[in-house]
Amino acid sequence: MLPSQWFKAASYCAANSIKSVRKGPLAIHVKGYSTTEQEDDFSKKPEKKKKEDPNARKVFGSIGRKIPYRLIHVFNDNGEDLGNMHRADVIRIMDEQGLKLVPIRENADPPIYKLLTGKQIHEEQLKIREKQKLSSGHGPVQIKELSFSACIAKHDLDIKTKQIIHWIEKKHHVRISVQKGSPAGGNDKLEVLNQIAENMSEHATCVVKPKLVKEGRSAVCVLRPWSEKELREQKKKVKEQPQGTDVPKTESTSLGSL
Repeated sequence: MLPSQWFKAASYCAANSIKSVRKGPLAIHVKGYSTTEQEDDFSKKPEKKKKEDPNARKVFGSIGRKIPYRLIHVFNDNGEDLGNMHRADVIRIMDEQGLKLVPIRENADPPIYKLLTGKQIHEEQLKIREKQKLSSGHGPVQIKELSFSACIAKHDLDIKTKQIIHWIEKKHHVRISVQKGSPAGGNDKLEVLNQIAENMSEHATCVVKPKLVKEGRSAVCVLRPWSEKELREQKKKVKEQPQGTDVPKTESTSLGSL
């Protein structure tokens, strides 16, 4: 067969194969094109998971006997460092001494825990609530703490009072703690706090009135600066009072009930 005949034969076979294919139904899947669909695909961004602060403690309290870590770093109820301990040994100490385990820094390596009594946990929870009460509705509030003995000398007490005034002028809250002495001497502790509150009546008022804590071993109170609204009300009362009469103290400034 000549080369020209080969070409004709090949063309004939190709044409017949095409015709045979076209005789049957041909299913073609076609997807419609839409620019809006593509824009939606690009606009969808993967959602990022919010990272939780590992240092944040949601609730201060005992975790019970279910310790999630095999090895933890432990401090006892007196603040002494007991070092790294196996959880079985920690549970044994809890049972022997009647203590409870509280997380301090679970993101540390190993996690840090503290053994406390139920009374210590309760007092710490009261402090946290106290700080939350002071900061709620007034934005972030810095709380200064001052602690001294009930048998403090008058000169030293005057110095402490000046320090409190300095903090109050900076719009800080001040938590005052009077310690030492026997439980029977609780009245002396309250008298010291009442004296401080009376000396500070022109600068501050009591958020937490003087009270005994720790079975009478100490007394605490919390002072805050007067708000602008309270100062305006005081000035208004002074103007409304006749000359020669004292301005009656409001409930917040009355120290007789403290």
